[in-house]
Amino acid sequence: MDFLLAGPTDAAATVMLAHGAGAPMDSAFMNATATALATRGLRTARFEFAYMAARRSGAGRRAPPRAERLMGEYVAAVEALGAAPRLFIGGKSMGGRVASMVADDLYRSASIAGLICLGYPFHPPGSPERLRTAHLKDLVAPTLICQGTRDPFGTLDEVASYDLSPAITLHWVEGGDHDFKPLKASGRTLADNMRQTAQRIAHWIDGAG
Repeated sequence: MDFLLAGPTDAAATVMLAHGAGAPMDSAFMNATATALATRGLRTARFEFAYMAARRSGAGRRAPPRAERLMGEYVAAVEALGAAPRLFIGGKSMGGRVASMVADDLYRSASIAGLICLGYPFHPPGSPERLRTAHLKDLVAPTLICQGTRDPFGTLDEVASYDLSPAITLHWVEGGDHDFKPLKASGRTLADNMRQTAQRIAHWIDGAG
């Protein structure tokens, strides 16, 4: 398995990130995230699920499998990375969702220190009744979900009504969409939101045990 590594090699913590359903591990969002975390002294390890990696080999544009079918690949990525100081797993959108589905088993075995989700897909856009939160009610692993306040996969008002585990901490990206991009009229920039999100992640990791 190939990893895209960034950040200091002597970092006190490593964050493994999987990509979203339609964009690779070196998408603009993933690159910006890795850069922002590196400025906070964190090391990142990005990887791709097999269906996405196949696109690079010219195998065609394969649709992503159901999240449940990617759980084994995520666990295999953790094993392939090997020993890493204070490993946190997570990802963008679907990648974070898959990570959340394997987090408790890995946390109980002391393989990881926690979970970080970037733009969690609480429901498909336009279908707020199709919640993907059942397993989040009893989550044990320390978890940070960074979510744009106007993310169509779960806005601030919608998420406030969900029954989520007390192990979950929410960081709201002011005015951010699914990629944390704010409205132009807000006076904020994407760089502002990425910088503040990375700062929140670093502070949360410091206090995660």
